[in-house]
Amino acid sequence: MRLSVCIPMFFREISLPEAIRRVAELGYDACEMWTVGEEEDLQAAAAACREYGVDFLAICTDCFDATGGDAEAYAEGVRSAARKAGALGAKMLISQVGKDTGAPRPEQHANIVKCLKAAIPVLEETGLTIVIEPLNTLVNHKGYYLWSSQEGFEILREVDHPQIKMVYDIYHQQVMEGNLIANITGNLPLIGHLHAAGCPGRNELNNGEIDYKKVFEAVDQAGYAGACALEYKPLLPPEESLALTGKLYG
Repeated sequence: MRLSVCIPMFFREISLPEAIRRVAELGYDACEMWTVGEEEDLQAAAAACREYGVDFLAICTDCFDATGGDAEAYAEGVRSAARKAGALGAKMLISQVGKDTGAPRPEQHANIVKCLKAAIPVLEETGLTIVIEPLNTLVNHKGYYLWSSQEGFEILREVDHPQIKMVYDIYHQQVMEGNLIANITGNLPLIGHLHAAGCPGRNELNNGEIDYKKVFEAVDQAGYAGACALEYKPLLPPEESLALTGKLYG
């Protein structure tokens, strides 16, 4: 399993190409972003990835409103993000599903399925994969709909498409469910990506109650072949923090 750097958590004040250079200098070969604006020089970022040997893994979709929104609008948000992902060489789109609208949960669940199915033609046309993201609602994302990885897996089984999977965020799921190793290794065919942060606090991986060495070892032994993005708020200076994390878990 390779480690990826979530650039906005560490390098907010510099250009994307410069951030990619620093990622490479710290010994990492993969990165990702949340959002990328049309005004950013995507070609320059792609050139930096080629120059420094860094794979740009993922950006987010441009529309998260799947609980109560229009399926075609959601699909168009996937399409617009796909154009930017293509310029960056990214193969994955991360999608949250939106807030809990207050409607009965079965209705919101069904609308998420509908929106994801509407995005399938875009995915098949571009070769991209969408990974939906459960988040914790106790600390960081109050009012968000999809907090349960188990419901997320149910949604994916209903959609039943190989290019629609889950980003399993280990931090968020420790807050909400625990049972991390069993939930990951028991659902590997449905997991396309991992995120990691220490819990509680969402800081360095070696801070908190999660033994990431054991988690990563179990995930590797189970045959996970994807990446895990470092999506934490560093307490140390960013370069020092990433260098330490690379030594501990790389």
